[in-house]
Amino acid sequence: MLKRALISVSKKDGIIEFAKGLADLQIDIVSTGGTARALREAGVVVQDISVLTGFPEILDGRVKTLHPKVHGGLLGIRSNPSHQQQMAEQDIAPIDLVVVNLYPFEETAARPGIEFEEVIENIDIGGPSMIRSAAKNFRDVGVIVDPADYGWVLEELKQSHSGLSLESRFKLARKAFHLTAGYDAAIASHLFKLRLDAGNFHLTEGFPQKLLLSMDKVSDLRYGENPHQRAAFYREMAAGNAVLADAVQLQGKELSFNNLTDLNAAFQLSSEFERPCAVIVKHTNPCGAAVSAHSLAEAYVKARECDPLSAFGSVLGFNRTLDKETAREIALTFVEAVIAPDFAPEALSLLASKKNLRLLKYQDSAKPFHSLDYKRVEGGLLVQEADRQRVSVSEWKVVTERSPSAEEAAALLFAWKVVKHVKSNAIVYANGGQTVGIGAGQMSRVDAAQIGISKAKLPIQGCVLASDAFFPFRDSIDVAAKAGIRAVIQPGGSVRDDEVIQAANEHGIAMVFTGVRHFKH
Repeated sequence: MLKRALISVSKKDGIIEFAKGLADLQIDIVSTGGTARALREAGVVVQDISVLTGFPEILDGRVKTLHPKVHGGLLGIRSNPSHQQQMAEQDIAPIDLVVVNLYPFEETAARPGIEFEEVIENIDIGGPSMIRSAAKNFRDVGVIVDPADYGWVLEELKQSHSGLSLESRFKLARKAFHLTAGYDAAIASHLFKLRLDAGNFHLTEGFPQKLLLSMDKVSDLRYGENPHQRAAFYREMAAGNAVLADAVQLQGKELSFNNLTDLNAAFQLSSEFERPCAVIVKHTNPCGAAVSAHSLAEAYVKARECDPLSAFGSVLGFNRTLDKETAREIALTFVEAVIAPDFAPEALSLLASKKNLRLLKYQDSAKPFHSLDYKRVEGGLLVQEADRQRVSVSEWKVVTERSPSAEEAAALLFAWKVVKHVKSNAIVYANGGQTVGIGAGQMSRVDAAQIGISKAKLPIQGCVLASDAFFPFRDSIDVAAKAGIRAVIQPGGSVRDDEVIQAANEHGIAMVFTGVRHFKH
């Protein structure tokens, strides 16, 4: 029977209603500091922790729950006669439920210009201690660390006369230890980013000496890239905007490993643009992308025109609410999945007949979050800054006799944003805000240039070309000129830049250097 609960929360969402529900079940509530005040103001009868312990909160609240009457009440095994005798001798009453969430260390540490002392004061001590004590003794004690669990816990307590089931307490304990593990990992990771200089602590520019990652499983997947590979999807707990993990699936089959990687690629590319944008992805490479000044439907049709064959069985990404007109165009082709910030009711109604089509809605405010990219290698992890580099027209360097026209410059900027998301070696041909041909993942750049031309279904004469890295030889420029390309954007930096520039001048092609490379492996 659950008789006493200890509540001490930093985030108070839902706690008033939960505490009132416990009180209605005749469960005594013990609380601390600001939580106790909030509960009293809401009319909940609360015993202060200092009354339970017989000891005041001290050291600016640093010590309030670190007491035998708290941890003895949590750790005492109810079926152990020796434990029960010692608890009785020390006047320690059992605590049957702990409700705790922790000081917001990660949020505090991430604030620009935050003082080191404030970061340190947001390292919770009593909270993790209570969580660990309660979770260790889960056979007798329940522990709640997530407000999302308030509802079902309260409902189970209402239905049961003997308290929470062992299964529920075990479920909560696992979640609790996961929280404390992630919390300690965040603290350790932050401290490893600091350097001490003349008594002052400063954030370093480099990577931490110790890298500790905390992940929370979102779901098991049917399989990985292939049916013989088991797989699961995890959410990075430090991610404020976990776009895919927090997205809502509105319809369709269960998401697969490959769906998720393609949806991620579609979201990242569509997020590059302010105007309505449509992206078509196949095996993480865009096979069509376009923007429109008029409508999302027009952008999608233009993107599909780039490579209609590859668009079959693809994944789509949009940066606007998907409307009825766009949904009607989508319905004309077999598509695996769609990600957008929202879906109009008419669009959902139109696509409802395609029951296997996966529709994913992400938060409209979501932006690419991760500052670091991770790649597994045998026995280790490669870590790099995420490629968020953007280049404006004002930063380009025109290196040819002819400068690009205003129309060509707009097409070059569009192509440059797209090529960043194509596997290297990558070449993108574009006209206006529309891809015309894409050469992806080739071992030589000239092959990528030739493949992009061969795949073009739209007129390539007069288009522009974007290359994710420099041209090692002039051959790609000669190939592009033969196809009628009018302007080229590339990083520059080859030992044969002069030869490549000469080729462009011979063909009357305008060429700009960005000084930025976008390899994508």
